[in-house]
Amino acid sequence: MLTGTRFSPRRFVAVMVKEFIQMRRDRLTFAMMVAIPIMQLILFGFAINSDPKRLPAAVLAADEGPFARTLVAAMANSGYFAMTRAVRSEAELDELLSEGRVQFAVTIPAGFGRDLQRGTRPVLLVEADATDPAATSNALGALNQIARNALDRDLSGPLATLRATPDPVELRVHRRYNPEGITQYNVVPGLMGTILTMTMVMMTSLAVTRERERGTMENLLAMPVRPFEVMLGKILPYIGVGYVQVVIIVAAARLLFGVPVVGSLTLLSVVMILFIAANLAVGFTFSTVAKNQLQAMQMSFFFFLPSMLLSGFMFPFRGMPEWAQAIGEVLPLTHFLRIVRGILLKGNGLSDILGELGPLTAFLVVVTVIALKRYRQTLD
Repeated sequence: MLTGTRFSPRRFVAVMVKEFIQMRRDRLTFAMMVAIPIMQLILFGFAINSDPKRLPAAVLAADEGPFARTLVAAMANSGYFAMTRAVRSEAELDELLSEGRVQFAVTIPAGFGRDLQRGTRPVLLVEADATDPAATSNALGALNQIARNALDRDLSGPLATLRATPDPVELRVHRRYNPEGITQYNVVPGLMGTILTMTMVMMTSLAVTRERERGTMENLLAMPVRPFEVMLGKILPYIGVGYVQVVIIVAAARLLFGVPVVGSLTLLSVVMILFIAANLAVGFTFSTVAKNQLQAMQMSFFFFLPSMLLSGFMFPFRGMPEWAQAIGEVLPLTHFLRIVRGILLKGNGLSDILGELGPLTAFLVVVTVIALKRYRQTLD
C-alpha cells in the first residue's frame, strides 16, 4: 500500500530499473528499436533519390551518320540516359518499352543528317514510359537542352547559320501510357500492392501467436493435422479477404480517379493469387518466430518499411543505387507493382509479365519452406 503522497526518487528509480530489465529480456523489441531507425536512416539517406539518372534507353537509328551519333553521345553524357540497346525494328522498340526493360525509346529517322544540313529541322522522336512521371520528368527536361545545343560543334563553317534557328532539330516527345503525366495513374495501382502487403502480412503474422496467447495452441497441436495443412488452412481465408480489397481498390481507381484499365482484369486476378499467397506466407513465417502478437506486429512493420520504400512505390526504382535495387528485386511488391501497372496502364499480356512471375514464385516457395521448418509440432 502506498504510504505517502510525495514523489519518491527511490520508487521512481525502482520502476525505471524494472523497465530497463524488461527491455533487456525482450531482445527482439529492443533490436527493433535500434534497427528501425538505422534502416530509415540508410534508406532515406542513401537509397532514396528523386532525381534518377542513367535511365535505360534503346535507339532505333535509321541514320547512323555523325549528327545522329553526336546526339546519342550527348544524351549519354548528360547522365540521365544510358544507351543500353540498339534495335533494328519499331516492333522490338515497342516491346522493350511495353515490358519496362527500357525507360526511353529514341528513333532517328532515315535522312536525318541530310535534312539537318538542308535546314529542314529533322524530327528526333523520343518515347518515354511515363507510367511513373517522376522517373522521367527531369530527363525529359534535360532533353530539350540537348536537342538545342548538342550539335553546336558540328554546325560550323557553312552550317553555322543553322544555329540561329530556334532549334536545329525538332524534338517530339511521346509520353506513353500516361500522356498527361497524371500522378494518380501511377500511385493508385501501386496502392493495391502496398495495401495488400500491409494487411496480408499483418493479419497472418498474428495467426499462430494469437493461438498461443489465447491458450488454444494445445488444441491445435493435438489435432491430427500436418504443418502444411495448418499453414494452408490459416492462409486460404485471407486470400478471399485480399480479393475483396482488390475489388474495392480497382472500383475506386476507375470511378474516383479515372485510372484506365487497358489490360485484362482476369489476368490480374489470377496473378493476384500468387502475390497474396507470398505475403501471407511471410506473415505465417513471422507468426512462427514471434513469441507474442507485439513481436509479430514489429516484424510485419520491419518487412513493410523496405517493401514500401525500395519497391518503386514512393520513389523511382531506377533512381536508387544498385545495392538498393538488388534488395528491392527480392521483395514481392517490386514485381507486383510492375505487373499491375503493366496490365492496367499498358495492356500487358501474360507473355509481357512472365519475367516478373518467376521471382514471385521463387519467393513464395522459399518463404513457404522456411515457414514449414519453423512451425513447431509441440509447444517447446
